Amino acid sequence: MQHIRRNATCLLAAMAGLFVAARLLQPRYPWLGFAGAFAEAAMVGGLADWFAVTALFRHPLGLPIPHTAIIPRNKDRIGANIAEFLEHNFITPEVVRDELKDVDFAGVSARWLADDANSRAVAERLVGTIPAVLNMIEDRDAAEFVGGTLASSLKDVRLAPVLAQVLSVLVAGGQHVRLLQKVLGLVGNALDENRSYIRQKVHEHSPKWMPRMIDEKFFERLMDGIQSILDDMADEEGDWRARFHDAIDELIHNLEQSPEYEERLRALLTRGLGHPVFRAYVADVWRDVRARLLASSASPDSRLLLRAQDALRVFATALGQNEAVRAKLNDWLKSFAVDAIVERRSLIVAVVRRVIDKWDADTIAQKVELHVGSDLQFIRINGTLVGGVVGVLLYSLSLLLGGH
Repeated sequence: MQHIRRNATCLLAAMAGLFVAARLLQPRYPWLGFAGAFAEAAMVGGLADWFAVTALFRHPLGLPIPHTAIIPRNKDRIGANIAEFLEHNFITPEVVRDELKDVDFAGVSARWLADDANSRAVAERLVGTIPAVLNMIEDRDAAEFVGGTLASSLKDVRLAPVLAQVLSVLVAGGQHVRLLQKVLGLVGNALDENRSYIRQKVHEHSPKWMPRMIDEKFFERLMDGIQSILDDMADEEGDWRARFHDAIDELIHNLEQSPEYEERLRALLTRGLGHPVFRAYVADVWRDVRARLLASSASPDSRLLLRAQDALRVFATALGQNEAVRAKLNDWLKSFAVDAIVERRSLIVAVVRRVIDKWDADTIAQKVELHVGSDLQFIRINGTLVGGVVGVLLYSLSLLLGGH
């Protein structure tokens, strides 16, 4: 910028020299009147633009002329206007949503996690935090604080909609069907492996006078009936499967809309967490898990670390291949980002306002001049040249009018 400012000043000085030379030599060379008119108007234009540009940032020649040093004098108002402009024109739901619409958060995360080095780094970070977390929970005061915080947070969280969202993700990825097929397979295997036991129980509960042959037929029909039901449920085109999908959709709808489901879920969770048997069981399990986690996290090549890395890679691969789940996650992440940014835009603009308020008048003038000063110096150069052209045109017009 200094180079351009020097050029603009040199051009103005050159116009002054040209003006003096043209006026001195004009009696001998009348055609220099055009050069003199050009230089005279150029000096007027250049000086006017120099004054206007300088007045933005400081007092011209150090003189306290009214309405000069505009930026330093209006620093606070400029900061407030910039903050307000950001708040109402940039940090709005429409603008943020439009900027994020093409961002594939889930896809980028999946590709990043699929890299062995990245999944290893994340796994090490996760496993590395285990001792600190366990030690914090072991401390009684910290445990009471965490417990109180969780209990307090639970009161403000609507559990049913959260469960509905989880189910929606499972349905979008077809996981509910895989889970059903897995359960049906487990039930079928359990029936096959326990046929003799079920036969014995049927015989034990039959009347003593009942012939053994009838018991056997009842047992066979019972097993055939159960297997037929399992086959119907496994049939993707069957009525059982259609009713299963309808039941899942109805459950998601009720979880999202019905206050009764929220009350039932909260009551169930409260009773379960508060039951003495559950607490005793959790305490025993916790002691065993804590000891194993501490021992495993201490090793740089522990099975826990390797499993965490494998789990992250499997998750990344599955996420990269499942477009429906990626779309769902992207919608959630974008909605969360939009809400988080817009709800906190007052904090963002407050930071902008506070930073500008901390700058002194000279600092903000220097920062603005650093970014736009070059263009303003070109305005000086253009003003000098344009003024000279206008001066020649006016001089020519005056000669024409004088000639008439």
